[in-house]
Amino acid sequence: MRLAVDTNVLVYAEGEGDATRCARANDLMCRLSNAQVVVPVQVYGELFRVLCGKFRRPAAEVRLTITRWSDLHAAADSSWSALQAALDLAAEQGLQIWDALILAVAAEQRCSLLLSEDLQHGHTWRGVTVVSPFAEPVHPRLAALLG
Repeated sequence: MRLAVDTNVLVYAEGEGDATRCARANDLMCRLSNAQVVVPVQVYGELFRVLCGKFRRPAAEVRLTITRWSDLHAAADSSWSALQAALDLAAEQGLQIWDALILAVAAEQRCSLLLSEDLQHGHTWRGVTVVSPFAEPVHPRLAALLG
């Protein structure tokens, strides 16, 4: 099963945020097979903005952080068709355009799950189910994946 991760998961895995979520995100990213995880390029851009802007990390350090993540997990580019789908999601379902683009890219990459706390937990669109990795109890599909 392939899955995509949203920016918030990587921010927590980088140790930024509340300690419980940071530990959970770090454990999750360590337990998932590198080949299973897809990271939309949009997520890497947002990660750069959040770590540099909100958490005041130096840009050169963040560049290395993103390079490390991209060495581990496949980066998925945004396509024109993904943007069109994201525009539809934004117009028809009220999603923020950048969240919608991440969801659309996950669908294009044939991911079954999108790990995010920003979108509606349990929402399924084009075969991708949004799962908050911080929700209790753990979503059954994520629990099965983690064994």
